[in-house]
Amino acid sequence: MKIAIVGAGIIGVTTAYELASDGHEVTVFEQRSAAAEEASFATAGLLAPHLLSPWAVPGFGHALRLMGPHATLRLSGGLSRANWAWLSRWRSATHASSAPAAALERLAQYSQSRLQALAQRHELDFEASQGRLVLLRTEQERAQLQPALQVLRDSGVALREIDADVARQIEPGLSPEAPLAGAIHLPDARAGNCRLFAQLLRQGTQGSGVHFAFNTRIDRIGTTPVGVVVQGESDLRRFDAVVLCAGTASAALLPALGLRLPMAAVYGYSVSAPLRESTHAPQASVVDAAQQISITRLGQRVRIAGGAELAGADAEHHAATLQRLYRTLNDWFPGGAQLSSGVQVWRGARPLLPDGAPVVGASGVPGLWLNTGHGAGGWALACGSARALADLMAQRAPEVPLDGLGMRPF
Repeated sequence: MKIAIVGAGIIGVTTAYELASDGHEVTVFEQRSAAAEEASFATAGLLAPHLLSPWAVPGFGHALRLMGPHATLRLSGGLSRANWAWLSRWRSATHASSAPAAALERLAQYSQSRLQALAQRHELDFEASQGRLVLLRTEQERAQLQPALQVLRDSGVALREIDADVARQIEPGLSPEAPLAGAIHLPDARAGNCRLFAQLLRQGTQGSGVHFAFNTRIDRIGTTPVGVVVQGESDLRRFDAVVLCAGTASAALLPALGLRLPMAAVYGYSVSAPLRESTHAPQASVVDAAQQISITRLGQRVRIAGGAELAGADAEHHAATLQRLYRTLNDWFPGGAQLSSGVQVWRGARPLLPDGAPVVGASGVPGLWLNTGHGAGGWALACGSARALADLMAQRAPEVPLDGLGMRPF
């Protein structure tokens, strides 16, 4: 088939790879000038397990708080009607069953195995690391994580609940002054540079059945016939199928087709800094459970990621959120990163649906397929979602069940 993909983030690039591998002719339309320039640009880097990552699924970990110094979500510029509706749905999802969480974790594990196979096959060096600690400042935090830990155990994920001494043996750079009640050790967890992986995979697919059209914005999706209308053009470019992989931009293209996805752009931050002293930096990745902040080693850099705000794309960086990232790094790994020069500060949108799960599969409109709404888990879920969607488009049963991850009412 001749297939158009809208969006060249990590979801779009991996989807293009899988469809081209199946023999399809693929064109990827991207409004930016390169792959992985928006939500995939400077992510936390965390791969599976997914459920213990910040902002993975509603109802796991710390409750949603909107007010006070320990708020888990910042509201910028007031609460619009759309944001209020989304928040109400998110809160409702916290009381739902763990079925979407289990499906997400299965997809994350499948995605990680698929990613490792691709990296090995094509010799992709994307600054990968193995092992993760979820750091617990109090025993109350351990108790709050038990529902997520049970889902992980049921999914066959290797984990250990360990004390502070063992945690410091695994990550020797942890400050002895930091209050540490214990940790969750995930020995098989992985992390890596999402943007680097996307660009390496894009380079490998270019010319092998995939064409990338950068600086090209899609204004409209056509269904009879199937195709796309590029901004500045009046004629429809015809395709046999169209796949939307453009995050929040995907949701904006759907109403004209009679479809709606209640997707919110929940913005997060990351700070990437050069290593200062390797022995004082993380060896792999850690997550501060209370702060919902991750600290990840990416080659010769350290990346601190966290924060969540409902705000516009053009909103100024929130100084207090950035200070919290720096403070958390200093709490756990003082002296591990060089913060006086070479620091990259980034703010990007997580395209989140109210239940925290993506939509992967047929849209209900002939010729239109969806692979979008992965939220904070785009990197962790990308390779699995892409392979599963390619199987669905070929009318094959995916290797991983997608129960509850298709087009659904919200």
